[in-house]
Amino acid sequence: MEPEEREDRTPLLKESQLGAVPACCSARYNLALLAFFGFFLLYALRVNLSVALVDMVEPNTSLAKNTTSNVCPEHSSTINVPRNTTGKKYSWDADTQGWILGSFFYGYIITQIPGGYLASKIGGKLLLGFGIFGTSVFTLLTPLAADLGVGYLIAVRALEGLGEGVTFPAMHSMWSSWAPPLERSKLLSISYAGAQLGTVVSLPLSGLICYYMNWVYVFYIFGALGVLWFFFWMWLVSDKPETHKSISRTEREYILSSLKDQLSTQKSVPWRPILESLPLWAIVVAHFSYNWTFYTLLTLLPTYMKEILRFDAQENGFLSALPYFGCWLCIILSGQIADHLREKQNFSTVCVRKCFTLIGMIGPAVFLVAAGFIGCNYELAVAFVTISTTLGGFCTSGYSINHLDIAPSYAGILLGITNSFATIPGMVGPVIAKNLTHNNTVGEWQTVFYIAASINLFGAIFFALFASGEVQDWAVSGYHFHRN
Repeated sequence: MEPEEREDRTPLLKESQLGAVPACCSARYNLALLAFFGFFLLYALRVNLSVALVDMVEPNTSLAKNTTSNVCPEHSSTINVPRNTTGKKYSWDADTQGWILGSFFYGYIITQIPGGYLASKIGGKLLLGFGIFGTSVFTLLTPLAADLGVGYLIAVRALEGLGEGVTFPAMHSMWSSWAPPLERSKLLSISYAGAQLGTVVSLPLSGLICYYMNWVYVFYIFGALGVLWFFFWMWLVSDKPETHKSISRTEREYILSSLKDQLSTQKSVPWRPILESLPLWAIVVAHFSYNWTFYTLLTLLPTYMKEILRFDAQENGFLSALPYFGCWLCIILSGQIADHLREKQNFSTVCVRKCFTLIGMIGPAVFLVAAGFIGCNYELAVAFVTISTTLGGFCTSGYSINHLDIAPSYAGILLGITNSFATIPGMVGPVIAKNLTHNNTVGEWQTVFYIAASINLFGAIFFALFASGEVQDWAVSGYHFHRN
């Protein structure tokens, strides 16, 4: 542990020489804030279809396939407001709907590794900016595509996936030259927390827009906001501290000196050592396992609440969003705690990353299994699912930013690799869950929760055994890496 401890502490020495650089209004926190809004919109654009789809489909087409379970009594406190019904309806069966929802991930998985590679070549600013811009434009085209036919809609969704695929690797790549090592958890947790809040706001909001207006506005409103964000991003952000227009001299010095020994100058990517790196595979396994639970819940929670717990759609939107609100709070708080432990309490990086990953994966597994066993107790069911998703927020300061610890120069590429594997659960998980819950019995849902929990448990243990918190030898210039 000794050398790593020392390596972890170096940025502080430099900070004291330069005087503390305030966080408020600093260029790096402005970047985190803009990124926060970018990921907020990105996730709003990603989940709005799953809400709008309910309104786009003729009511009787999905019923034939799906029987509501009668285990729990019907319960809802519906306030009868006249519902807007001007939106066009399409007769798509359950399988078609599955394809429409899944098509996004087919685009998303393709651009992960190219995204990381491109970001290291042309910089993350343009890539992230145009990724979100492209996604917004295709979102604006969604109603037109639906009108032209289901094939067009699937294509547009896949293209949205292509656009979103580059965003996370691009952001990781930008942080590799912007985030001082001891502020990593804070800065990254702020920027990525936008994704959770986007889910929280857009699930109920899309439901209300569909209810009072018309489902096409779900796509028009979020799409337009994405285009607006793009102009702010291009105007205010730069790829590196050196090229930033309004950064203070002290902040620039502070960031550059804190990263001095961590970045590589070699132009070629060391693909072979990257793929042979065990700490990287530890992240891959953790990322895959976590996303299995995340995507299964994201796509099927509304179904579970409607078919098993018998909530109606309006309550459903708000209750489906509750777990992600918890997760958002947890991400922001755990980022602060993680850096406090590393900076003030002298915890090693690897210790913090492993502990946070264990809490963020074993906690959700326990509560998810419990959620399947409480029968028709609505309050407990919602509470357990919420606690489960909330605890998952710890992972953001765990495996999720570990790429930057082991290879800051190639963080974008590493995230592209782990995210490619981690997108598979988005394609496979919900399909398997759908197949396991044909009759919508509580027993079938318990199986779904069991599978998710055991995958989570395996991922947590694997990460705890093989993760690292040090910059890897292959990630530094010319492999000659002498510890200070």
